[in-house]
Amino acid sequence: MKQEELQAIASQLKHPTGEKGIEMGNMMNETNINMTKHSIQNLNISKENKILELGHGNGGHVEFLFEQADNLKYYGLEMSELMFQEARQINRNFVSQKQAFFSLYDGNAVPFEDESFDKIFTVNTIYFWQEPEKLLAEIYRVLKQNGNFCVTFAQEDFMKQLPFTQFEFELYSTEKAQKLIGKTPFKIVYIESQAEQVKSKTGELADRTFTTIVLEK
Repeated sequence: MKQEELQAIASQLKHPTGEKGIEMGNMMNETNINMTKHSIQNLNISKENKILELGHGNGGHVEFLFEQADNLKYYGLEMSELMFQEARQINRNFVSQKQAFFSLYDGNAVPFEDESFDKIFTVNTIYFWQEPEKLLAEIYRVLKQNGNFCVTFAQEDFMKQLPFTQFEFELYSTEKAQKLIGKTPFKIVYIESQAEQVKSKTGELADRTFTTIVLEK
């Protein structure tokens, strides 16, 4: 693949747009569903929780989240206008029942009041955080006392093998993520890594190790 094509894939992964973006959203939902479910399960959701997700993509997993407990409220933040529209469409029943709320944001400021959420999670967005410490401070601010935040990402040694990650991606190992979290008031509850087989963006099967870090305020 040419450099321009690889760069285009990286841009679409960061911020899906146009027809290619819809394809990318579907593919991301498919390849990340295991990571997403793992993140949701590690939140230990209980009834009436208010849950925030940063970077929800097409939101194909939101139904699974609502299966975790009764009377949940889900809030999704997304930088991509296209993914915001797609997620609203796919989850239109939850939107009309005022269970799911989707908003656009700039990837830096979290547009909610202090201590708004019981649980927060994000999957495969850490690579694109422009100011990681500031964003973590924002997440900490909107999380309730004793609330949990789950961050899930694919390990650096796997991501390095993907040619498009040389553009726009900041890759993380567990150690690097721990170092970043160490600069915040978050407490690490536990860290879990899992290996899985996924179809790569170019169609081959690849072994991917991903990690979920569970934090507490």
